Amino acid sequence: MKTTETLLNAVKIIQLNRHCDERGFFTEIYNQNSIDALGISFHPVQDNCSRSAKKGTVRGLHFQKEPYAQAKLIRCTRGEIYDIAVDVRKESPTFGRAAVVHLFEDDDKLVYIPKGFAHGVLIMRDQSEYNYKVDNIYNGQKENNGGLSVFYDRNELDICGMLGDDGVILSAHDRNEVSPVLAELDTNFIFEE
Repeated sequence: MKTTETLLNAVKIIQLNRHCDERGFFTEIYNQNSIDALGISFHPVQDNCSRSAKKGTVRGLHFQKEPYAQAKLIRCTRGEIYDIAVDVRKESPTFGRAAVVHLFEDDDKLVYIPKGFAHGVLIMRDQSEYNYKVDNIYNGQKENNGGLSVFYDRNELDICGMLGDDGVILSAHDRNEVSPVLAELDTNFIFEE
């Protein structure tokens, strides 16, 4: 396991080691000692799986405010996705910028997204699936959650451009949620160098 790239000085792409022989392959997906050795402070408490039936599905962009914020470790297990992290740390020099990572089912990559980033996934192939670990339990109270469900409709982040002429599929919640523009976003994240 090694970090191959760091985006926005925080989001990390991790390459896993695949061991192959005539039987198939073995890949260690998560090892706390290996994550610690990469200098990543991440201790998961929950493991999630999401599958989307149709290309063009967008999940997110969402985040939870402190003290409920979550760092995430994402892996595509089936199909093809774009994993998207938007810096929502108000004093950050990369505030509002997106890190976009193209993931495939057999690329043996993880994406680490620290707290202070809104996260979303754009599905690029029917029946795509991804797993992600988080370091804090989900808190469903609306005042603790930030929704950026219409970011990509405001020319602040062009997710639709990644799909070409295909339509975007959103949840009913994200279709109906009125999300603030970046400058008006209510976050309580503190940028630390």
